[in-house]
Amino acid sequence: MSGQLIEHARRLAGLTQTDLAELAGTSRPTLSAYESGRKSPTLATAERILTVAGFTLSLDPAVEFQLHHTERGRPFYVANRLWRLPVERAMATVVLPLHLNWSTTGQQFDMRNRRQRLHCYEILLREGDGRDIMTFVDGALLIDVWPDVHLPRVIKDAWTRLIDEGHQ
Repeated sequence: MSGQLIEHARRLAGLTQTDLAELAGTSRPTLSAYESGRKSPTLATAERILTVAGFTLSLDPAVEFQLHHTERGRPFYVANRLWRLPVERAMATVVLPLHLNWSTTGQQFDMRNRRQRLHCYEILLREGDGRDIMTFVDGALLIDVWPDVHLPRVIKDAWTRLIDEGHQ
């Protein structure tokens, strides 16, 4: 797991193994062994490598989703806490999977556009499961559009507590 994280950080930083090893004060073969999983770095070593690649190692509380049902028995999911997406994902142009947006297949949503983001979030909160919601919804941006969200009352009520807590 730490090897995949180090490799991902290195690639995002646009560094070669040689470049990152030099910056981190380790050898390229050692870095290669970390990335391939042949060796496991200590937490301090992984943190040092990630830091020189321009990333931080953080511990965030897990987001869990609870299954609820509307009055008609349709399932929907509500998170136990809000989360943040990386900016490039939160502001991307996205196409929702077919199981979410079956009526307008292939529709693109520019998440930088508040109105498009609002529409996308409404679809996700009505139709998505926890993984779908976590992939496309950013907690702070959800708070921003919340006053204008149109959802069935039971879904809106279930999420409102979390939104209200996010305002504090």
